[in-house]
Amino acid sequence: MKPIWIVDDDPSIRFVLEKALAREGLATRSFDAPKAVLDALADGADEGPQVLVSDIRMPGTSGLKLLEQVRRQRPGLPVIIMTAYSDLDSAVAAFQGGAFEYLPKPFDLPKAVELIRRAVEESLREEEQAAEAIQSAPEILGQAPAMQDVFRAIGRLSQSHVTVLITGESGTGKELVARALHKHSPRAGGPFVAINTAAIPKDLLESELFGHERGAFTGAQAQRRGRFEQAEGGTLFLDEIGDMPLELQTRLLRVLSDGHYYRVGGHAPLKANVRVIAATHQNLEQRVREGVFREDLYHRLNVIRLRLPPLRERREDIPLLARFFLQQSARQLAVEPKRLSDAALAALQAFDFPGNVRQLENLCHWLTVMAPAQVVEVKDLPPEVLQGLAAAQPAPAAAPGGSWPQPAAAAAVAAAAAPAPGWEEGLRAEAQRLLAEGRRDVWDTLTQRFERCLIDAALQTTHGRRIEAAQRLGIGRNTITRKLQELGMG
Repeated sequence: MKPIWIVDDDPSIRFVLEKALAREGLATRSFDAPKAVLDALADGADEGPQVLVSDIRMPGTSGLKLLEQVRRQRPGLPVIIMTAYSDLDSAVAAFQGGAFEYLPKPFDLPKAVELIRRAVEESLREEEQAAEAIQSAPEILGQAPAMQDVFRAIGRLSQSHVTVLITGESGTGKELVARALHKHSPRAGGPFVAINTAAIPKDLLESELFGHERGAFTGAQAQRRGRFEQAEGGTLFLDEIGDMPLELQTRLLRVLSDGHYYRVGGHAPLKANVRVIAATHQNLEQRVREGVFREDLYHRLNVIRLRLPPLRERREDIPLLARFFLQQSARQLAVEPKRLSDAALAALQAFDFPGNVRQLENLCHWLTVMAPAQVVEVKDLPPEVLQGLAAAQPAPAAAPGGSWPQPAAAAAVAAAAAPAPGWEEGLRAEAQRLLAEGRRDVWDTLTQRFERCLIDAALQTTHGRRIEAAQRLGIGRNTITRKLQELGMG
């Protein structure tokens, strides 16, 4: 559990509360001024408080002003306001500001401890509910009209076995839709098997799909079940179907036509009891005209078509998605979720996201690791976002229902996108800070952060394609695979 933070300019109050809470097994951290609290929250060196107990009148910023700023940064944090000035205005202002409770001085110590315990229980309950919400979150999020059309289509297809073709740019969530179609279908009790036909070498793809008999080719030392067999009674998702070789398109067409297929090297026909869902980011009609995709297979697959909109066509969903991904990343890394300032959120809504939802997810993971403070400002956004926004100025007109930068936000974007001081100076300053703290792991800590930043930037640039990312970085694909594992990035 995180500590109780106590802020009061009176050292005797801090001392009494520290000792009383220590007897109850509750850790504490004390501050003599609101500014020190705000600095500690912005630093993000620890997870922050479980509960904040603050005096109302202190030199500099008042407890009510501190309450206002803390509520803006951490809306779920219980704040107990205490004061020796037990007047109506103070009590009303505290509760209107969102305080958990108002504690007049002098207070009865056991009652004060009991109040803090109740605040701790409330805080822990909210954290548990937030974790459950992430666990039980819907597989697809979206409030935009285009996404609501997709949800309605999934609902209409819930009792159907019909073949579905999902189209959309890379990163729009085609596999998530395929999984939702399976989950809400009569085949939900069966397996969901996915295969990316573009990621498997041409010579191996036939065996991957249909399996092979022992001795069918050099190295085939045992019989192997293909994806069609593995998906028996369930759903087979064929991703990037537009890249399937022509000869395999013929075999797939035969399976879809009569429901039978043969293992490689086999002579006995096997019955396919699977629902096929295909997906592509390519224009299949154009592929047919170019002669690289069979027209009869296209018509077989194109029974029901679902088009997933790119993120730039559903910008109003960006705040919802960003909050979800930031919470998800924080939970995976066991840290406090970062929050986006209004200007940063407006900047993200102005960005075109060529990598779509997947790029936004990667960006939120990057922010969770790399953003220096709990509240993410425009200047903290990744370089590719800032550069893209600077190149696109002025921003395009807002789509219906979208939320766009106001002049102040646009100015912040432009300022943040301006050339920044050399990164070497930032690295030197961070190294000096860690060394001044007496840390003994500075080399490993900064090296890991540096490598994570490089790899994350490369993956965002290549839209998640690891081999291309490795090539762009000038390292081998085995190296990037090993680094992703070491850094917990996949």
